[in-house]
Amino acid sequence: MPTFVVGEAEAGERLDRALATLAGVPRAQVQRWVASDCVTRNGAAIRASQKVALGDRIDAEPPDPIATDLVAEDLPLVVLHEDEDLIVVDKAAGMVVHPAPGHARGTLVNALLHHCQDLAGIGGALRPGIVHRLDRGTSGVMVAAKHDQAHLALAEQFHDHTIERVYRTLVRAVPTAQEGRVARPIGRHPRDRKRMSVATRSGRAAATQWKVEARWRRWDMSLLEIRPETGRTHQIRVHLSSDGMPIVGDEIYGRGRRTRLKLAEARGLDRPALHAAVLGFIHPRSREPLRFGADLPPDLSAVIAAAGASD
Repeated sequence: MPTFVVGEAEAGERLDRALATLAGVPRAQVQRWVASDCVTRNGAAIRASQKVALGDRIDAEPPDPIATDLVAEDLPLVVLHEDEDLIVVDKAAGMVVHPAPGHARGTLVNALLHHCQDLAGIGGALRPGIVHRLDRGTSGVMVAAKHDQAHLALAEQFHDHTIERVYRTLVRAVPTAQEGRVARPIGRHPRDRKRMSVATRSGRAAATQWKVEARWRRWDMSLLEIRPETGRTHQIRVHLSSDGMPIVGDEIYGRGRRTRLKLAEARGLDRPALHAAVLGFIHPRSREPLRFGADLPPDLSAVIAAAGASD
């Protein structure tokens, strides 16, 4: 039975809101668990509306998954690993992770439902199996759970930031330092609610480490290795842009024409040049440490090849 401890960020919140944050699942999913008597606080039953306190121990034993109306689709899927508890894939750039307004079909969830056939309702009716997300334009390694127990165990690792995550990205900058760290709170943009920003009073603590792999001064471009210490929405894109290193092709956080690189456009790059290269975690059943990697996709490799020798 997965156990979560209420921290300062969740103290004073309703149980359903706090556990949704801790477990990485929708509030509706938590409310279903509570209604099925699958959640206790400090060993006692609790209502979804009750407030939790710092240090409270919340135990969750998820019920059987519910049915879903999502459509299973036979879509291309690069599987890096699969067992009875989870599946690890190399998500293609351009694929949306789960259904949302305007993207009811063709998502990773639709592909997973066809491939696995037993994900219905895990992690939420619209996000079966999904533990974490990558932006539509981001390629690379993702893990999905095949049952609620695995989902909770993996979500706990993401919440505690014990997951190893390594990204590689091309930026429109040539930093003089070999490595650095950006530590700025991230929250909703004060004027554009669809964007995230470091210029907000409601930001949550966030930190991102970066290291230079290669530089091309003639192109005003560098290849960076990124290790996020936290997992805020759009964290890497926001942090790098705020530090004067916008990601090539990122027109949302890249200060307009600043990220447009003729070299990238000529090679057909039509998305932010960000790739999730490595994902490491503890297997939820065997407790074995696992680590998976995905090479740079052809569109990013083509830009690097066309740039020539690094400086």
